[in-house]
Amino acid sequence: MLDWLRRSGSGGPGRTATGTDDDLFDDEFQRRLEYLALVARRVYAGRTRAERRSKKTGSGIEFADHRAYAPGDDFRYLDWNVYQRLGRLLLRLFEEEEDLSVYLLLDASSSMSFGDPPKIRYAKKLVAGLAYIALANLDRVSILTFADVMLDRMAPTRGKNRIFKTFEFLRSIEANGQTGIADAMRTFVAQNKRRGIAVLVSDLYDPAGFEDGINTLRYGRFEPYVLQVFDPVEVRPPLHGDVRLVDNETGESREVTITPRILERYRRAHAAYLERIEGFCTGKQVPYFPVETTVPFDEAILGILRRGGMVG
Repeated sequence: MLDWLRRSGSGGPGRTATGTDDDLFDDEFQRRLEYLALVARRVYAGRTRAERRSKKTGSGIEFADHRAYAPGDDFRYLDWNVYQRLGRLLLRLFEEEEDLSVYLLLDASSSMSFGDPPKIRYAKKLVAGLAYIALANLDRVSILTFADVMLDRMAPTRGKNRIFKTFEFLRSIEANGQTGIADAMRTFVAQNKRRGIAVLVSDLYDPAGFEDGINTLRYGRFEPYVLQVFDPVEVRPPLHGDVRLVDNETGESREVTITPRILERYRRAHAAYLERIEGFCTGKQVPYFPVETTVPFDEAILGILRRGGMVG
């Protein structure tokens, strides 16, 4: 029952919408972004950036190790204290800091068109907010969309003035196609050799399951975060009587008689599905944030940041 109801585009009048994104990132939205960036700086004030340091060594400021002197090495990096104690010529090596790469992976399959407003519209706001915080922090930000394959890509960019490029990219995205998280993530890992944070923004309604896709990111040495976007109607569908449920990704349909008992079974099944996602992510130490589309996007992002979110 869950497989049919959860992905249906006929959950009630006006529940599947297309709309326009021309007004998605208006002046009020941009003011909220600036506030989010300020809060993010406060949340992360005083925290070290050790997690951003690469394993490369060079002329950075944090001591990493020694190595033996070789002819031609720069005398400025000789450790004279070691020489006085041990009589050995050793060079000091330092850790170099790299820009943090932040990949925002947005599910653009047809199931994301469900809702009022559509989940894809809400997800775009989440992605824009997270992108702005990372851009303001001079991280390298990429946005990629997927369904059962990787779709569009915004090339890596830095600096918060690039947020308008982000807006332009996000406005053009439409929800279409079937969900296939595992295949899409395998392509993503193969195409992106620079590792970093990978934020998966999706409703996770994949008939094949979400686990393989998240594990692909983990095994590919990315640091995955999962934001599950869902509409309240998906949790509590206002259905009764004889209805025809249509899967808006495959077009398959089923005639169902909805009774209070059926709705209760569905509610329990949906709750069990969320528990399955949370249990999997907890077991794999992958941060998981379920987000209902009725929650203002900035409140959702603040909640993520305060729970130890991914950027800052």
